[in-house]
Amino acid sequence: MSAGALASIDCGGRRVDIEYAWVGAGAPERPVLVFLHEGLGSLSAWRDFPQRLCAALGLRGLVWSRAGYGRSTPRDPDERWDPDFMHRQAREDLPALLDALGVGAPYLLFGHSDGGSIALIHAALHPARVAGLIVLAPHLFVEDVSVTSIEKTRQAYLATDLRARLARHHADPDSAFWGWNDAWLDPAFRDWSIEPLIARIAAPVLAIQGVDDEYGTMRQIDAIAAALPGTMLLKLDRCGHSPHRDRPDAVVEACEGFVRPIVANRAPARSL
Repeated sequence: MSAGALASIDCGGRRVDIEYAWVGAGAPERPVLVFLHEGLGSLSAWRDFPQRLCAALGLRGLVWSRAGYGRSTPRDPDERWDPDFMHRQAREDLPALLDALGVGAPYLLFGHSDGGSIALIHAALHPARVAGLIVLAPHLFVEDVSVTSIEKTRQAYLATDLRARLARHHADPDSAFWGWNDAWLDPAFRDWSIEPLIARIAAPVLAIQGVDDEYGTMRQIDAIAAALPGTMLLKLDRCGHSPHRDRPDAVVEACEGFVRPIVANRAPARSL
């Protein structure tokens, strides 16, 4: 995806510009599908997947770069994200953007990795606003495999062309990388968990994970199903941490089956 427009919102008392783009076309009574990117993602890093998914679902989609990412306002060089950074983004940044763009509830959430965690937190904090959520490789708690892989990514950023590759998607790649990497490798983050929140989610959930995910195990989505017995699980072979890139056909097919009854049974969206 190319760069989007900018919306000015308040993030924790700081005024920031948020890069966003609309994709797809859906009837006004259908919910908007809101995309939440991974820890090193952005609007453009989704490539053409949001357009493809929204076309298959007949929905309008909102794709955006969180503060610190893409062409959104970068993180200050001396700003370090606390272990609750995903909670703050779910509680403050996402509602502020939806309000600024006039996105009415109920809406659907599609989150990948950290974005999946933010989607789960937001749905737990605002159960009446979310019609359904699709999470790919979400994190509910910190596993050793996650920390090990993130440490390897740190070394790759320092020693390979990873920074140059991220610069294709971020105006300030250091803002995106070190905000995410420093937070995850902070020893205080090892105790981070959103498991206590999950049972508060009222919306249906589709959770997808790759068998070969290098950043997490099936314990993550199994924990969602344990807390929310109606959860639909999709475990994909030949798939790593990014199911929408590794197995896009399977992801789109699962989303179609999941979203169809939600859209058929929901009332028209209303203002927040």
